[in-house]
Amino acid sequence: MSGHVVHQARPASAPEGGRAEITLQGVTLVADCAGALYWPEEGILAVADLHLEKGSSFAARGVFLPPYDTGATLSRIAALVARYAPRMVIALGDSFHDGDGPGRISATDRAALAALQRGRDWIWIAGNHDPDPADGVGGRFHETLAVGALAFRHEPTGALGEIAGHLHPVARIRARGRSVSRRCFASDGQSLVMPAFGAYAGGLNVRDRAFADVFGTLAFTAHMLGEGRIYALAAKRCLPD
Repeated sequence: MSGHVVHQARPASAPEGGRAEITLQGVTLVADCAGALYWPEEGILAVADLHLEKGSSFAARGVFLPPYDTGATLSRIAALVARYAPRMVIALGDSFHDGDGPGRISATDRAALAALQRGRDWIWIAGNHDPDPADGVGGRFHETLAVGALAFRHEPTGALGEIAGHLHPVARIRARGRSVSRRCFASDGQSLVMPAFGAYAGGLNVRDRAFADVFGTLAFTAHMLGEGRIYALAAKRCLPD
């Protein structure tokens, strides 16, 4: 990023390349450029809105997409598990695109999911796309999960210490004479909304009213996922659609 954008977007404090620290209610978390969040003290890795089997869901309605989204998403999680070796993985809801998604997972992808769960706790948080516990996917199911000062849930309420998904935040800026939109973490230091992780998941501009409703104002930061680094931008300086 260059020119006028340098004054708006600055690389966030990064302990290593492609990572940045975000403090939430006094807890230091590591935001990863892949769109995941790691809590070093607790050994927790969180991902949101995987939307597994979205491709097969669309295919059932006659809209054909390449049927590789589940495998691609699980492969990206595998890279994060190898990087952080978490004791627990939390999937923050809408992990499956619909209630029948778990039944459509291929044998290969089911085996990959089982391998990811081996030797660690795996928590599925209920989402609006997948509100009911599913058979055959391992792990444990919760509506919300409180760990220390933080609480993990799907739909954000703006509560103190909340980490949520659901809104698929995207920040839009102007860089090198063109508009650029990237997934982002959105946080005001009291609550945090995670980017969608799924290969086929869409996004919602952080200037949308839904984010002002969560944070109360536009006085929050969009931690934008760049190429190998994370940029911290004031949400009010991001471009609307």
